[in-house]
Amino acid sequence: MVRVKATIRTRKFMTNRLLCRKQMVVDVLHPGRRVVAKTEIRDKLARMYKASKDTVFPFGFHTKFGGGRTTGFAVIYDTLAYAKRFEPKYRLVRAGLLEVKKVARKQRKERKNRMKKARGTAKAKLASASKKVRNLVLDVTWMWSVQMYVSLEGCVVCTAVHVT
Repeated sequence: MVRVKATIRTRKFMTNRLLCRKQMVVDVLHPGRRVVAKTEIRDKLARMYKASKDTVFPFGFHTKFGGGRTTGFAVIYDTLAYAKRFEPKYRLVRAGLLEVKKVARKQRKERKNRMKKARGTAKAKLASASKKVRNLVLDVTWMWSVQMYVSLEGCVVCTAVHVT
């Protein structure tokens, strides 16, 4: 199968000094071809603007009706450090620059429900809780003292002590 070439043109080029990047609209002409991979667009833009591939982020591409032409957006950061600082996390994950740890759905739900029970700065403590049992002491009445132990699994164990 013969590989049909794609032509990449940029327009509306702008240097954004506040975010330390160059940003542009990218037009890809690809007659006789369905789509052009973002990795290919990234390589060609890096060559055109003399940048490394890690600092080029193409996104938001839409193929025109009838095919043959695709338009999207691209940003080229000055350095990789600026890219990691300013680029949204999901785009860093797409580019392979950031690793996302996968947390089980049940654990996320349990954590969310634990967070509902806390207020203010206690939420930060619950979010970064280590694998130890938290001890909450509540005075229910003047004669009874109730101790609640909340484990990381969300189980609540109560012990009531009669105070004389």
